[in-house]
Amino acid sequence: MPNTSIVSIRQISFYVLLIFLGIFLLGQLNAFIPAFLGALTFHVLLSKPMNWLTDRKKWSPGLAATTLLLFTIIVVLVPISMAFNIVYNKVGYAIQHSGNVMAGLNTLINQAEQRFQITLISDQNIEKIGLLFAGILPKVVGATVDSLLTMVMMLFILFFLLSNNKAIQNWCLHHVPLQHENTRRLGKELNTLVLSNALGIPATALFQGVIGAIGYYFLGVKDIGFWMVVTCITSMIPMVGAALAWVPVALIFFAEGDSTRGIIMLVYGAIVMGVLDNVFRMSIQKKVGDTHPLITTFGVILGVKLFGFIGLIFGPIVIALFILLVKIYIHEFVDSK
Repeated sequence: MPNTSIVSIRQISFYVLLIFLGIFLLGQLNAFIPAFLGALTFHVLLSKPMNWLTDRKKWSPGLAATTLLLFTIIVVLVPISMAFNIVYNKVGYAIQHSGNVMAGLNTLINQAEQRFQITLISDQNIEKIGLLFAGILPKVVGATVDSLLTMVMMLFILFFLLSNNKAIQNWCLHHVPLQHENTRRLGKELNTLVLSNALGIPATALFQGVIGAIGYYFLGVKDIGFWMVVTCITSMIPMVGAALAWVPVALIFFAEGDSTRGIIMLVYGAIVMGVLDNVFRMSIQKKVGDTHPLITTFGVILGVKLFGFIGLIFGPIVIALFILLVKIYIHEFVDSK
């Protein structure tokens, strides 16, 4: 048998072994995928500050990585922990008042049924919806706990990525099977994608939460902090968004017999919060990364399904990265022919 055939068989066997071990390890460590993706996202965001500290300020990689890690903890982990504390403390309140929400919904349905002489939904189904709502809340808390654990693991991985920042950049530059021009383009546009999603989506959620909190304050909503956090979280959900927050608030008003404030809440949520959210979202996407809204929408749906909470940010990056790789492939292998 020729030596070339022996080498090819050995190479194919080695590829098969690598693929097998890769699939095995991925299956065993899939719980850490969100943490790794989060660390990779923050590594992209902090790569330039890391280079500035090590090259310009002559800091050691360990000191620079530790400093940036502490910065990440203060800016990201502490606010998320505070939000988790608010949600955790108010879960009992939400469960207790879920009956009020369903009572408000029942009142609206009864009024519509009496007015138009039709049957929209039975009392038994409304009761089932209330039980479903109450059952979902503990799962939300459990998901929040998992997210905090993921965040700790993410910081652990991030430290080692930052400490080896130069080595990672050099490895990618020399081993990615593309021309240097396209490799640099890939890195540059990947940075833009991460900035657009890792900064744009949370910034939009925070903006929506603040706008919602202003309306809650003037309408005299109880536990504004809790509903603000709920508004921030739900605003990242495609299609329905923050309506999952302000509609229950309006229903509580209706259940308490305050139809005026309930109507105002619905109008404020649909017009003010809805319009400002769309304007702010498109504006920040244009300035940061010009990400198409469909990429964000389908990316969030895909990301949450695959990666959990961190998928809200990383899902759109995956879809946008796929489109970018297709463009680079065409430029690298098709246009060059």
